[in-house]
Amino acid sequence: MTKLLTVRGSRWSDAESRPYQAALRATGIEPVILTPGDAVPRDWSGLLLMGGPDVNPARYGEARHETADEPDDARDDLECALIADALSRDLPVLGICRGVQILNAQHGGTLVQHLHTTDRHRQRDPENLGAPAHQVEIISGTRLASIEEGARTLAVNSRHHQAIALLGEGLRISARDSEDGVIEAVERPDKRFVIGVQWHPENMAGVDAPQAKLFEAFARALHMT
Repeated sequence: MTKLLTVRGSRWSDAESRPYQAALRATGIEPVILTPGDAVPRDWSGLLLMGGPDVNPARYGEARHETADEPDDARDDLECALIADALSRDLPVLGICRGVQILNAQHGGTLVQHLHTTDRHRQRDPENLGAPAHQVEIISGTRLASIEEGARTLAVNSRHHQAIALLGEGLRISARDSEDGVIEAVERPDKRFVIGVQWHPENMAGVDAPQAKLFEAFARALHMT
């Protein structure tokens, strides 16, 4: 039986996780949502890393920037432990926004704590969180390029002020912002399915086929466990 885990921080409401749940359920996956302190189910088969507050920069050896969120160390600890377990067992992992950032930190990478192009990456329509904000360029030969059937660019939504700086060991870049070069997606080529994206495909999957493809590929990988 497929058992997908995802972690919600203690300061998150149920409403904030609903778009992720909806995108997963559209592919036939019912997630198990954990909060720090919950018992981790046995025999789980995949991990979705949702968005949320900034990763504690102490995790990658830096002091906290004045613009950074108050850290949620319990969530950081739980997600890093789950990432390590998933990697050791070659289980599928999909990281979204904060998810790609903690995936990178867990691999020994660092983050830009406040982008000088934050305004570009924080474009958002409160009435339509799936509205595209900018374009990313997909790197050919990557798993992401295969999922998107060779597409060279992708219109994405975006609402972050941090991004990957030093790439974590074992990861490779699979997409960059088309204008400022910010890393927008990474993956582990030596694993069956480990992908992280800086945008929010859960808000676009219901109306945008390229974003739905990412969740569909994740679901296929989960069903193979």
